[in-house]
Amino acid sequence: MILASFTEGFLLGLGAAVPLGPINILVMSTALHRYSAAVSIGAGAIVSDLTYLTLILFGVVHFVDHPVLIDLMTAAGALFMAYLAWTIYKSRHTPIHAVPTQRASISRHFLKGYILTLTTPYSLVFWFSVSTYITARELHAVATVAGLLLATSLWVTLMPLAIHKTKHLISQRMATIFSAASALILLFFAVGMLWSLIF
Repeated sequence: MILASFTEGFLLGLGAAVPLGPINILVMSTALHRYSAAVSIGAGAIVSDLTYLTLILFGVVHFVDHPVLIDLMTAAGALFMAYLAWTIYKSRHTPIHAVPTQRASISRHFLKGYILTLTTPYSLVFWFSVSTYITARELHAVATVAGLLLATSLWVTLMPLAIHKTKHLISQRMATIFSAASALILLFFAVGMLWSLIF
């Protein structure tokens, strides 16, 4: 029972972590320049998920699940995402093979991942779905969540590591194009969130 629950949680975590989304875009674009910063963003996202999980376990999330608060979260998340898109686009010409003279602190990158995930309503919906799934399948809750967190943790450490270790194969021109594309994708997500909020 525990092993089966852990396995299902692990597969569920991979299904949630691998698809292209705002966090993955941010992690990938950051990994080209600094591996530790990319991992910090992923860690911030995981801690944000744990925040939602804690709120669900203690029933506090029902106070958060209010239309007005959800709309405020959506607006804040969209604006923050647009800001991140602008910062990526602005620094698109930063040399990927040069050692930067000034580096943002690890905690700042951690906060980026934490705030971006926390202000994305999809995260709340995902953890509601997970809690429902665990109940419906009669899974071991702790084992399922442990498997899920292991999968996401492996993804946010190994995926940016692969990108960082192979960046010598990427030309500066390709890195610039990738950064610009990443910024546009993030902006697309931001506009999509605002669109759903308005209409």
